[in-house]
Amino acid sequence: MSAGLMAYVWEGLGVTLMLTVFGALLGLVFAFIAGLGRSSDRKVVRGIAMVYTEVFRGFPSLVLLFALIFILPQFGYQLNTLFAGILALALNIGAYAAEVVRGAVKSVPPGQLEAAVALNFTPMQRMRKVVLPQAIVAMIPPFSNNLIELLKATSLVSLVYISDLTFAAQLVRASTGETTLVFLGLLVGYGLIALVLTTIMRLLERMAAKRLGRQVPKGLFAKKEAA
Repeated sequence: MSAGLMAYVWEGLGVTLMLTVFGALLGLVFAFIAGLGRSSDRKVVRGIAMVYTEVFRGFPSLVLLFALIFILPQFGYQLNTLFAGILALALNIGAYAAEVVRGAVKSVPPGQLEAAVALNFTPMQRMRKVVLPQAIVAMIPPFSNNLIELLKATSLVSLVYISDLTFAAQLVRASTGETTLVFLGLLVGYGLIALVLTTIMRLLERMAAKRLGRQVPKGLFAKKEAA
């Protein structure tokens, strides 16, 4: 492969990582806002959060991407193409992750909340000191799945000519005429990225569990017991 084509591949890899990282961070913001909103005592807040989660879980990421890039400009708003890709992915994955947040918050034992009320904790203190530290540990494994789904969804942006890894692979295939090796390499590339992301999330899970003094589940990073 020529140096020029390799430059396209590296550029595409950078765009894919950018879409994944910034899409995940923005999606996390949407997830916490909507997930905590679904747990609110106020009906209006619960209603707005429910509308967001139900609407954007029902929208395919590709349709949302086309709407932001091709339909929104007709109303006088032109988004940067890369930002539109990040926003479309974040809105979609944030709606799914919002249910993870809501479920994790609801999983905190009621007795602990009652104890926090007895200690005169404000609602914000209860959330910050009692609920979130425990809920975050429960959120990380499903968040890991959401992150991998987000990574796979980034390949959709190639359809609107954003130069991600998939788009770069298509350029290489068009230039070399090689299909099998190019797409096999693409599969391996996405697989390696997914492995790195899964490893990072697993480490975060261990760190969060240790902070709560919980036993770390045995798995990929568990130390072997001495014979």
